[in-house]
Amino acid sequence: MEKVKVTLPDGSVKEYDAGTTVKDVAYSIGSGLGRDAVAGVVDGEEVDANYPIEEDVELSIITIDSDQALEILRHTASHVMAQAVKRLYDKVQVAIGPAIEDGFYYDFNLEETINEESLVEIEAEMQKIIDEDIEIERKVLPRDEAIALMEERNEKYKLELIEELEDEMISLYFQGDYVDLCRGPHLPSTGYVKAFKLMNVAGAYWRGDENNEMLQRIYGTAFASEKDLEKYINRMEEAKKRDHRKLGKELDLFSIQDEGRGFPFFHPKGMALRNELVDFWKEEHRKAGYEEIKTPIILDESLWHQSGHWDHYKDNMYFTEIDGETHAVKPMNCPGGILVYKDSMHSYRELPIRMAELGLVHRHEMSGALHGLMRVRSFTQDDAHIYCLPDQIEEELSGVIKLVDRLYSAFGFNYNVELSTKPEKAMGDDALWDEATDALRNAVEKNDLDYEVNEGDGAFYGPKIDFHLEDSIGRTWQCGTIQLDFQMPERFDLSYIGQDGEEHRPVMIHRAIYGSIERFIGILIEHFAGAFPTWIAPVQVEIIPVSDDQIDYALKVKEALSQEKIRVEVDSRSEQVGYKIRDAQVKQIPYMLIVGGREEENETVSVRDRREGDLGTSKLSEFKAKILEEIETMAINQDEL
Repeated sequence: MEKVKVTLPDGSVKEYDAGTTVKDVAYSIGSGLGRDAVAGVVDGEEVDANYPIEEDVELSIITIDSDQALEILRHTASHVMAQAVKRLYDKVQVAIGPAIEDGFYYDFNLEETINEESLVEIEAEMQKIIDEDIEIERKVLPRDEAIALMEERNEKYKLELIEELEDEMISLYFQGDYVDLCRGPHLPSTGYVKAFKLMNVAGAYWRGDENNEMLQRIYGTAFASEKDLEKYINRMEEAKKRDHRKLGKELDLFSIQDEGRGFPFFHPKGMALRNELVDFWKEEHRKAGYEEIKTPIILDESLWHQSGHWDHYKDNMYFTEIDGETHAVKPMNCPGGILVYKDSMHSYRELPIRMAELGLVHRHEMSGALHGLMRVRSFTQDDAHIYCLPDQIEEELSGVIKLVDRLYSAFGFNYNVELSTKPEKAMGDDALWDEATDALRNAVEKNDLDYEVNEGDGAFYGPKIDFHLEDSIGRTWQCGTIQLDFQMPERFDLSYIGQDGEEHRPVMIHRAIYGSIERFIGILIEHFAGAFPTWIAPVQVEIIPVSDDQIDYALKVKEALSQEKIRVEVDSRSEQVGYKIRDAQVKQIPYMLIVGGREEENETVSVRDRREGDLGTSKLSEFKAKILEEIETMAINQDEL
């Protein structure tokens, strides 16, 4: 019998008969490892546990309780769900069912409408399939056999997918009476799925194309243990309470109208919050040496050909015709900012030039992808473009990283960093890409930031650093980005006059910190659950007169606070004081000032905190000094998160 050598992660080498499976190797190391082994990594590729090893390889074992197994577990759970749906409903056709970040989904075409009751029935059928502990087997069939099998099973979506594959051998997974087109890997059997739950149903177009038929998408999640599942469900319940769409309505911050789907309407209180964010942004950028610009929303088609957006982004752009010529509504601010730089000649002595723009952009998003402020069709990017000398790159990148930290720290965010490299569709040669990627990596490391590399996810014109914020319930959001660009300066023939009197090419740094102001506001709403720190709260103080007799005094207190630019309202409704206090707490107003006859007589206020309750009586001047200090220092009460 031919032998093969298997090199394990600790460097040890073991010899086995050719054809020995990953599972066999795991058992040879230990019975516990054998029982827990659900897949393996052979020479860098994930494979099933029953994958036969036919040559010398490097192998690591994936166990059911590992992070690496989670995606495999969820992918298998999606197949279990599809099998359950096929068992329960006639004439159902399955489409696509991947694992996703927090779980899995599968799209179905069936006559019946799936609802909450249906999900309970599907879960029960899934549990039966899991209890049956059905073996999951991968088979690789010739293309014509795979097509014949799917034709026999009347799986039109699978047939369409196979037609697009160039492979002559097609990977299929057999699970009892269920067969699916899939590359895998999967768990050894359905019995390995222990903790799962179906979450909700949504509509989804086949292949994400609104011209195709609408399918029913069932979302679910799965974990290695019931404890992890329960923890996730609790987090989702907390997320529902914090949903920015719900709180945005309750706090009267913004709305999405049928007349403008995907185009947010900001109400007065939402604008108060937004303006605080913008003012803070502007002041920090002024300190960091940026100058602010503003560029048009609509620009000629030729500009977008020159920038490369036409080739790489036109499907997401809006167009209009002016004077018989095609113009585009800008999806990005970069080309307009470049035209500002090009409008005059620059000397090396001027560089770096830092231009910042709060630019309104429009992008065509599918209606099914729209989600409150998180996914919209028009939003304001806090863009900036830095034009610098090659030897200024790392210093400028460090400056941006420090500015990012200052802004995020003001909201109490932790964050992690991701370095994204050259994508498959990209402009420019490999040497420039390598140079740009190395510069970003050096800047991150010099600032002592931990980071992960995301291969192939850079912008089409350059590599980038992405900043992922972690909110108060542990979710992460990609917001800030820094992109180093050698391509746009070439395409737009940007130059500066060097020490030698000759023209040279500047390096361009694209960067955003909030990312999208709209989305950042949505994140803040959910991060703080609407209980914003006093400095950005839309209403910072609510004055509550005990009776109509104190309304004049309440207005006098309001005037005194308003003169200090404190955002204050008077609740003059004919309601009980207790009702008004509860209402102010629901609206998450940081401070309530109760004013009755005694307070008016003594020129004091009775202070209530939205969380701590009654803080006692205070002179108005003392309260004013306290809240002004809280606003000035941008204090955050971590206990409220």
